[in-house]
Amino acid sequence: MVEKVEMAKTYDPALVEGKWYRYWEKNGFFHDEVNKEKPAFSIVMPPPNVTGALHLGHAMDGTIQDILTRYKRMQGYNTLWLPGTDHAGIATQAKVEGQLAKEGTNRNELGREKFLERVWDWKGQYGGRITQQLRRLGASCDWERERFTMDEGCSKAVREAFVDLYNKGLIYRGNYIINWCPKCHTTISDIEVEHVDHEGNLYHLRYPVKDSDESLIVATTRPETMLGDTAVAVHPDDERYTHLIGKTLILPLMDREIPIIADEYVDREFGTGAVKITPAHDPNDFEIGLRHHLPQIVVLDKEAKMNENAGKYQGLDRFEARKAVVNDLKTAGVLVKIDPHAHAVGECYRCSSVIEPMVSRQWFVKMEPLAKPAIEVVRDGRLEFVPDRFDKIYLGWMENIRDWCISRQLWWGHRIPVWYCEDCGKEICTKEDPSTCPTCGSGHLKQDPDVLDTWFSSGLWPFSTMGWPEKTPELEQFYPTSVLVTGRDIIFFWVARMIFMAMEFMKEVPFPKVMIHGLVLDAQGRKMSKSLGNGVDPIEVIEQYGADTLRFMLITGNTPGNDLRFHPERLEATRNFSNKIWNASRFVLLNLEDYEEGPRGELMLADRWILSRYASTVENVTGALENFDLGEAGRLLYEFIWNEFCDWYIELTKPRLYNKEDVVARHTAQSVLLEILEGTLRLLHPYMPFLTEEIWQNLPIQGESIMMQAWPEVPAYKDAVAEKNMTLLMEAIKAIRNIRAEMKVAPGQKVEILMLAPDPTQRAVLENGKADILKLAGGASVEFFQMLAEKPSQAASAVLEGVEIYLPLKGLMDLDKEVARLEKEMSVATQDQQILEVKLNNPGFTGKAPAAVVAKEREKLEGIIARKAALEERLKELEQNS
Repeated sequence: MVEKVEMAKTYDPALVEGKWYRYWEKNGFFHDEVNKEKPAFSIVMPPPNVTGALHLGHAMDGTIQDILTRYKRMQGYNTLWLPGTDHAGIATQAKVEGQLAKEGTNRNELGREKFLERVWDWKGQYGGRITQQLRRLGASCDWERERFTMDEGCSKAVREAFVDLYNKGLIYRGNYIINWCPKCHTTISDIEVEHVDHEGNLYHLRYPVKDSDESLIVATTRPETMLGDTAVAVHPDDERYTHLIGKTLILPLMDREIPIIADEYVDREFGTGAVKITPAHDPNDFEIGLRHHLPQIVVLDKEAKMNENAGKYQGLDRFEARKAVVNDLKTAGVLVKIDPHAHAVGECYRCSSVIEPMVSRQWFVKMEPLAKPAIEVVRDGRLEFVPDRFDKIYLGWMENIRDWCISRQLWWGHRIPVWYCEDCGKEICTKEDPSTCPTCGSGHLKQDPDVLDTWFSSGLWPFSTMGWPEKTPELEQFYPTSVLVTGRDIIFFWVARMIFMAMEFMKEVPFPKVMIHGLVLDAQGRKMSKSLGNGVDPIEVIEQYGADTLRFMLITGNTPGNDLRFHPERLEATRNFSNKIWNASRFVLLNLEDYEEGPRGELMLADRWILSRYASTVENVTGALENFDLGEAGRLLYEFIWNEFCDWYIELTKPRLYNKEDVVARHTAQSVLLEILEGTLRLLHPYMPFLTEEIWQNLPIQGESIMMQAWPEVPAYKDAVAEKNMTLLMEAIKAIRNIRAEMKVAPGQKVEILMLAPDPTQRAVLENGKADILKLAGGASVEFFQMLAEKPSQAASAVLEGVEIYLPLKGLMDLDKEVARLEKEMSVATQDQQILEVKLNNPGFTGKAPAAVVAKEREKLEGIIARKAALEERLKELEQNS
């Protein structure tokens, strides 16, 4: 016999979540040893920055991964969800430099070694903040295998990869156009540049042709860079300028001779069709310069101030120089006009400083040979994006990829493993730190001061975290990983790098599926940011509503790949759902006091119906999860739990539960309630781990934790007849309730009910459900008829498929209101009919959908047409009696 369980009247997440998370972690439920006897499922967590705090994007990403991991764990997979953090070179260094500034010092005064000690101290003190917050979210990742992009194993992998690419000639050092951040004092990659619209000007400048009265007018948004011009380009087919190609111009202010060149890159329609070429300060000009062998004149230094090549403007900030140059051009009569011109300006994604493109000597990865296999795996289907529309985005970027600048002028990060012999100039790249020069034997070696782009180490993440380059049991069992879960904004930053790194070093994809989710926006559809003040702290949400509420809200009501708008009222709705589950579970437990396991008695229609609906829910939820449609799986659970289990089945069991004299009927109801509740909690567990664990632990079920229970198999309960009959009964009860509500019949007032059901099967179903109709529809009496000689005139009515319901409300009914109500029903039925007719007239649906689905839609259409006919007849009767 089940012991009496006293669950609290209300669910309080604060009393539950910490308790169960500590229990799970203490018992090692998140950790799975390598087991070759089981199929493997693995995910690597996109490593959040060690400087970071949990935001809603992390919360969504972590929840999706946790749902998939808990689901597969319950399915019996050998499961690994590997967590970790990224060292975040620029961001972390900036944090520590900020601390040093408050102390009145800086990294240069400390020196590199002491500075790095301070960074490691900072990491030890603050670096675990986001992982603790992920625990608050309920993340069931294997914390025993937690990694850091600069831990010993990952550092070894980085060295291995760099040296291998260097020896293959895929890493080189050269002068190339890069993105320079004058505030962070480092290069950043193209994908780390955010293009922001700025209000600016288009300056039209006159460049005189040497030994001629002619001149060329060029248009530029950055007149200060003209000091580094080495040519003016026109389109070779532009008839305005063909006679000038090959001639020489005099560069204003600098009096330097520069050529007029022809290049098809030039847009004849923009500006004047003549473009100033500054190869050292514009990526497109740089490429043109290479094609035409133009010199590269750098006129800005690393502080974004004009350098010695800028003549008299040396030392001026770039924006101060712009004003000075424009004034001098105006004085010299070279400035033709200034037009207002809004244009996109590149900004550093970290500090929002305007980026300065400039030629610099840096380390690069040759991308063309690495990109080719990474493109092929998507084209041939070995790697798929979910949704598949992201294939095009990925391929478009990869097919136009430029060489990757991997050097950063920072101290925090993986230092480039290249040394230079100060005696003979030999460049040495090796996996172990060298002590002498292999060429001349000198011990005077100096290591390259730069560090690697953070994305270099995180590009190795799927296999470096599992021990590569060593052949570890984890690497053998869990690689390739099963799926990558990440946001749509990080495809280029991270996903592409992992794919081409994996193809180079592992010779297979790092994951067969990439599940892309959208961003979390505010209610107005804007990105959340500090400047807008529209950010939402997930920890505050958890403290107010609980982690399960946040998790379920973030995942449901959205489709794969699409952005989600954060509406606070949805949190309230989800909390109501949690409370609904709690109250239903509490009701079930309160009515299990005398329950003992044993065979069930005869199942009633409601039992057969809920068991059948449960079987379909298991099947459909499992199918949605397999297709990574987590929002749909959540919706199915919500509909089943709230609308079917709680609102209907529990109410339908109450007469049997309260009738303790009929032991068999009571036991049967208890047994079905317990089975459905326990199975549904397991289905819901990946979404709401804390709530489901707390309830499950109170059930008369053996086991350590719900998370270690098996995922429900689809039971052999499907019963189409029971579902059809129960639907009829529920529709009848709902129709009566609707009439009562619209006619404003007092809740306690009982009404007479007449049901016309010519079909004997339907009539039998309704007659067998008489007690339920009386109880749930507030009936004083109910009568069933095969036919009616005369239909009641002073009665409100409802028309179902094959059934007509009448509520004699003489003296209570407003005839005009009843006509209006039926006309409204007719309008809804007409709309439904039109929608179905369009669907069934569409060859795309009838030709592709399964025959059973098409047949079901045709049957639905026939039912609507019959219902409309009955409504028309009833309206005529009312008109005759009015």
